[in-house]
Amino acid sequence: MASPTDIRKGRVIVYQGSPHLVLEMLHRTQGRQAGFVQTTLRNLQSGSTTTTKFRSTDNVDFMHTTTQKLEYSYKDNDGFHFMDVETFEDTILTEEMIGDDEIFLVEGNGYDILLVDGEAVRLELPASVEATVVEAPDAIRGDTAGNVLKPVTISSGITVQVPLFIKKDEIIRISTSDRSYLGRADKK
Repeated sequence: MASPTDIRKGRVIVYQGSPHLVLEMLHRTQGRQAGFVQTTLRNLQSGSTTTTKFRSTDNVDFMHTTTQKLEYSYKDNDGFHFMDVETFEDTILTEEMIGDDEIFLVEGNGYDILLVDGEAVRLELPASVEATVVEAPDAIRGDTAGNVLKPVTISSGITVQVPLFIKKDEIIRISTSDRSYLGRADKK
């Protein structure tokens, strides 16, 4: 058992008998009272989110977690398939585990998968991903004053605001946190 002050974002704890991922944590003290840790937790079995407080006298049980780099292969009725490139072992994540992050999955790219006691529970996206522009309108003459942006559609189907010089079939980098344009991808 550990102290609540050891709780960190991204760690997995046992709360009410189920594994919960720590989404947010904030250490608070109020005047002469004992301090506490306020957390936002996601139940890894049901997907529900809860906010709870741990007093400094409480005990917390941490679960053993590891991160494994797996290559995204494809999606079918069972879920999203990721392959270990060394052992060719197939790992399946359900739609609930992936959620809105599906738009950032590109076949053949490697992704970090969070494993709790050897079982895959969550996809951890990188800070940015590369995607191909599939639809881009031409720039209109005279639209060059200032920092003008235009909407383009990328291979996953979402629309991103990019500078006027971006054309169809270019590969761009996109932030996974706010879906914003970061720049052109490095040429290989």
